[in-house]
Amino acid sequence: MACTIVGFMRVGLIGDYNPDVKAHGAIPLALARAAAEAGVEVETRWIGSDAVDEAALGACAALWCVPGSPYVDMDGALRAIRRARERDLPFLGSCGGFQHAVIEWARDVVGLAEADHAESNPAAAMPLVAPLACALVGARGVVRFMPGSRLRAIYGSDEAEEGYHCSYGLNPSLQERIFGRALKVAARDVEGQVRAVELDGHRFFVATLFQPELSALAGRTHPLVTAFVRAPARPA
Repeated sequence: MACTIVGFMRVGLIGDYNPDVKAHGAIPLALARAAAEAGVEVETRWIGSDAVDEAALGACAALWCVPGSPYVDMDGALRAIRRARERDLPFLGSCGGFQHAVIEWARDVVGLAEADHAESNPAAAMPLVAPLACALVGARGVVRFMPGSRLRAIYGSDEAEEGYHCSYGLNPSLQERIFGRALKVAARDVEGQVRAVELDGHRFFVATLFQPELSALAGRTHPLVTAFVRAPARPA
């Protein structure tokens, strides 16, 4: 039986589209599956990191900062993330989106102007995002959700197994400088490393180092993507 359509949302995909990046093909599929489950009509619009402007962002009800960094224009990606954070737009970041969400927060909220990404700036004075001790390219692993977190409620579970395709994550020696405010750790791996964050007091702001979109390639609807497409219908 067909699902009743209860809403419409245009999702801006922030990143530099590359057909060779598996996640770039998976994200529209993941959104389509989630939209069908949620009864929401979803339209996706790619916004290159060097094409982030008021007109492009203003046409979107929600933003997803996608994998595939280093971006052509890191500042463009950071501007998009800041807009979602400040304007209460539903936001999801995965892999590179997670990395840049924490950099945006560190720079624009915490005041750590030198917070940077070691991939795009190997000489960074403050490499908040640094090479992982063990790369997670093609890896899968268990993530454990923090008690009381939005992610714990979305999954309805204490933990889940997720897939990755990354070589960079939060620098353990610097990461604690950005928490303790509204940005909270939402999930850690079995070794205690941060794998997801969320923003308290925001309609929906979640960023994960793991890639929930990859579930679509296996024909599965992911609960986090479904929660994301349902977010605009919730009161602010």
